Amino acid sequence: MERVHGNVSGLRNNHLKRLSNLYRRKVPPSTTVTIALARAMAEISREIGRGVVLLIDRRGRVVTVAVGDANDAPIPQRFGEVGSRLSGLRLIHSHLKLGGLSPDDLTTLFLNRLDALVAFDTLSSANGGIELGQAHFAQIAPPTSSEEDWIVDPPTQLGYLEQGDVLERIRALEEELTRSRKARDVGSSSEERAILVGLESGEGTFEAESRLAELEELTRSAGGKIAGKSLQHRKTINPKTLIGLGKLQELVSLAYHEDADLLVFDRELSPGQAREIESFTRLKVLDRTQVILDIFAQNARGREAQVQVELSQLNYQLTRLSGRGSQMSRLGGGIGTRGPGETKLEVDRRRIRTRISALETEVDSISRQRSETRKNRRRGRTPVIALVGYTNAGKSTLFNVVSKSNALARNKLFSTLRPTTKEGWLPDLGEWGAKVLYTDTVGFIRDLPDELRDAFRATLAELHEADLLLHVVDAAIPGAPDRVDAVNRILDDLDLDPPRYIVLNKADAADQKVIIQLRQRYGASVVSAATKNGLDNLKSELATQLNQSGVHSTGFSNKKYAYSGFITSAD
Repeated sequence: MERVHGNVSGLRNNHLKRLSNLYRRKVPPSTTVTIALARAMAEISREIGRGVVLLIDRRGRVVTVAVGDANDAPIPQRFGEVGSRLSGLRLIHSHLKLGGLSPDDLTTLFLNRLDALVAFDTLSSANGGIELGQAHFAQIAPPTSSEEDWIVDPPTQLGYLEQGDVLERIRALEEELTRSRKARDVGSSSEERAILVGLESGEGTFEAESRLAELEELTRSAGGKIAGKSLQHRKTINPKTLIGLGKLQELVSLAYHEDADLLVFDRELSPGQAREIESFTRLKVLDRTQVILDIFAQNARGREAQVQVELSQLNYQLTRLSGRGSQMSRLGGGIGTRGPGETKLEVDRRRIRTRISALETEVDSISRQRSETRKNRRRGRTPVIALVGYTNAGKSTLFNVVSKSNALARNKLFSTLRPTTKEGWLPDLGEWGAKVLYTDTVGFIRDLPDELRDAFRATLAELHEADLLLHVVDAAIPGAPDRVDAVNRILDDLDLDPPRYIVLNKADAADQKVIIQLRQRYGASVVSAATKNGLDNLKSELATQLNQSGVHSTGFSNKKYAYSGFITSAD
């Protein structure tokens, strides 16, 4: 007896057998449903007092039988033809109550991209028999529709549906869907279209919108195209899906009309949350950490960066491997052994841990090499100025200008992953001027994933040996103080000793009132690396900072200063 799904508790074996026998029924492929099949469904529905649901494929075969409402039937994610935007299944549902299609019916139709959905009324006749009432037919609306996500026909008789050609209607809908996609593809690139999802749960609208704007930058840097954005305000986070089911339905509708197949969340999702959201929306789901890891992977140049990025990715994956319990083990061996053998999950974990161990060994080797390089610099008594700051603040552009170098500088997040060190000259350092070394470093970001911070420890170690940290701030972006605070927290977490000095970059694009406020707040220099304005004043201030710390080309002091303009105490 084939399985009957849904609300089957309390049903007699006779009813279960009759329901299972519905799998043997077949309708002509072009017929929505036959009256004979509908009557068989209606008779069982009246006897058990519950609706009966069938899923029929395009060959007229019954592939699923369920009891209850439309959403009680498990619907395969892919059953249609290759390239089809519809599921390849139509749902037939017996209704015990009048009133047409329910919200659950229409939601099931849309979320599962059904070919069609038909519900028919089941009535009791005067002599105690069964009568078939009106039938209600619906299909999803094309993405170009400005009204509902579905089109509902006027109520009709089952005999009319039996005579009509449902495959013709399905083909017509698919042609419209194809035209809509082709029209959108004209002139567009191969970038993946994404819907960005933000959540505000007490931090305030400005902060939430700032995070969403940053997520947009991240997604673009990763190569995605923004098809839409959505921000939900919730007092409490849904532990299962992060946001509410109603909002998820809105996102599915938005993705459908904007031809997007990716949801990107501004919070880190647990493995369970990601699975629930993907299962409900049938869309690809990424969180902020995954996008950052993707950017790092794309920008990794050279063995050092590639090793650290791979280590980050594997650490992230390891925390997200989950099993189904010993009774549901996916066996990877066990023949001729004492026990079930090693599960597929255990094999995955073992392989990842083995690879992580090898990469960590390589990272340790990189750390030793960099440590030796720093010792050689120390023997040369050359002061080191490390450029730090939020990603895309213009560090690499400023680095190129002050060191007369040509390091990669792009208007994208995390363009620099591998530290680069070049010589420069500060005319006011010491009595006659002196040579210095500038180091361009990887950019920071708020809530930097632990996987990245741990993996890039060899790179971040460069900051400990610097004599001055030049904190580059994008003065043209709203919320600059928040980004300053985010960088400060990371620097504090790294327990860095060198003094820090802020420079406000991109002055040519910033509001001058904002520049004045930021300069007063931080006691900072103001430059435009793009136009080279303010560079002489910056170099003079850098020399002053080093001179005050006792750092010059022939010796170093042990003084430690906080930001100029903030705390000025020394050890």
